[in-house]
Amino acid sequence: MGARLIDGARIAQQLQAQLREQLATRLTPAGIVPGLTVLLVGENPASRIYVRRKIKACGEVGIRSNLIELPDTVAEARLLDEIERLNTDAAVDGILVQLPLPKHISVAKVQHAIRPEKDVDAFHPRNVGALVTGEPALEPCTPLGCLRLLEQESVAIQGRHAVIVGRSNIVGKPMALLLLQRSATVTICHSKTPDLGAITRQGDILVAAVGVPRLIKGSMVKPGAAVLDVGINRLPDGTLCGDVDFAEAREVAGLITPVPGGVGPMTIAMLLHNTVLAALRAHGAAR
Repeated sequence: MGARLIDGARIAQQLQAQLREQLATRLTPAGIVPGLTVLLVGENPASRIYVRRKIKACGEVGIRSNLIELPDTVAEARLLDEIERLNTDAAVDGILVQLPLPKHISVAKVQHAIRPEKDVDAFHPRNVGALVTGEPALEPCTPLGCLRLLEQESVAIQGRHAVIVGRSNIVGKPMALLLLQRSATVTICHSKTPDLGAITRQGDILVAAVGVPRLIKGSMVKPGAAVLDVGINRLPDGTLCGDVDFAEAREVAGLITPVPGGVGPMTIAMLLHNTVLAALRAHGAAR
């Protein structure tokens, strides 16, 4: 019997419906209209697709969105000036700079430039530090989306062994911290981990976020595990696949996310969540 699919698209739609109701019944009557501004630098086709989806989702929920497009030749100082202008704009609750950026622009400088309270990607060092210490702050969208999937599927986290393959600042590290906050025992694996399968087979929860197509085979999955595949890889024939060999892993796992339609939609849903939360905090209305 194959693993039960975790329908991230369906769960994301449910969460967005809850946000839409919250806006209609609580924020709008109070005169609060959350605003998100997205900065897109250059002509990266994938980035344009992602940004278009984010803007569309904002409209469906009731978040005011604004897209600022800049050429890939834009000076770093010009981009930083634009961010500072948005920092001081009271109508802007969330600022998102779509990655990747041209090589001449420092990603670190850009992430440091966004005020933490408007940093809906949660990449600012202050937000990262708050995640480490467990203080209230905006949390990274993709790891938070993974956590919500586990919660929605009633997957036990406390006391369970979670194995994360990937140590990026965007997914791997914050995912580990979020799971630690919920009392999981966490192991982080990476490219230098010997006998990777021996570690991944211990995971009651397995998160693959390493960017290698179909790296995780069925033999590397603990029977009955919850498998979250964060990877999105385009194969030479144009098809998409994750970091998990889906056909093999679904025969072993208890639950598994597909690619596409798993973690991806949740990332956008959590971006909307963070934008609404930032607006509530800006107006002193967050509970």
